[in-house]
Amino acid sequence: MKTASHKIAQELQESLEYIRRHTAQQPRTGLILGSGLGDFADTLQGSERIPTADIPHYPRSTVEGHKGYLVFGKVGKTPVLAVQGRTHYYEGHSIERVAYVVRLMALLGVDKLLVTNAAGGVNPRFRAGDLMVIEDQINFLFANPLIGAVVPPEPRFPDMFGVYHPPYVELIEQTALELKIPLRKGVLFVSSGPSYETAAEIKMIQRIGGDAVSMSTVPEVIVARARGIKVAGISCITNLATGLSSKPLSHEEVTEIAYQVKSQFQKLVREVILRMND
Repeated sequence: MKTASHKIAQELQESLEYIRRHTAQQPRTGLILGSGLGDFADTLQGSERIPTADIPHYPRSTVEGHKGYLVFGKVGKTPVLAVQGRTHYYEGHSIERVAYVVRLMALLGVDKLLVTNAAGGVNPRFRAGDLMVIEDQINFLFANPLIGAVVPPEPRFPDMFGVYHPPYVELIEQTALELKIPLRKGVLFVSSGPSYETAAEIKMIQRIGGDAVSMSTVPEVIVARARGIKVAGISCITNLATGLSSKPLSHEEVTEIAYQVKSQFQKLVREVILRMND
């Protein structure tokens, strides 16, 4: 009888074998692209695209602005795997399945991960269109992708101190400074969604230390830490959170603002990836 951990390992192996039949590229850096930010994958050199819907056991991405591809290519000389269309807990996937791609990345040889997302600004000093380097996270999904069977080589109890690799936080700050790209720094609060937060919930998030709020990222980061992958993170502040904005929130606004800052976002991400691998 197969154990749960054996079943997951077998599924990962079948996914890996499918990918290997479609590309021989060997990525060392992973990049997960958030809502409205996926166009960066189209800038990779020598790219090869695999629809995630064709990969065995891979969860489907159903949200507008998430195309559903794994894109293999290069930034300069750095081999990269870009996730153009992440999956979310609110889509109905299990929390383990939401982070499935990070386990795949580890099997493909990825040892560095840059996560990005669209986020609401909770810090009253933030404005729509700001970019924020993530220095830590608060998990209010009330779920963890490591619950259940231990999947070797992941430990049962991974330490989460400095989960956003402090040298990478400094690297992103220094890179933004040299590129003259304004950059905030803060803590990312993540809840399940898909409804936006109430004004009372935003006040709570402010009081417990959140600077921006999102519905993604945390599951992938937890699995990356368990797999020994060093993580960096950038949020695009696409709107002010409920109670700080005078107009109703919408996904259309999120993608519109992300598009408006696309040039600066792509410039920063490209240079950060190059420097992470320097």
